[in-house]
Amino acid sequence: MGGGARVCRRCLVNGKVQGVSYRASTQRKAFALGVVGHAINLPDGQVEVVVCGPEEAVQALGSWLWQGPPAARVEGVECEAIAEPGDLNGFRTG
Repeated sequence: MGGGARVCRRCLVNGKVQGVSYRASTQRKAFALGVVGHAINLPDGQVEVVVCGPEEAVQALGSWLWQGPPAARVEGVECEAIAEPGDLNGFRTG
């Protein structure tokens, strides 16, 4: 995607988002958008997504988080701006 400022966001996604390929689908979308970060399951049933990259690409992934893969049922997405973590390399799941 185009240039622009590099931004980072941490998003918490809730609903039916574990066990429905949400993290793998988020990873594929992140690769397509050229952003780095991670998507990990949290013990409370949410998925944490950290994403860094050009602002418009980060916004595009943030919008996609509301959709997710076909089996997901997203009930909420809360995002906040964060400082860029120093250990990001690619987009991992966990």
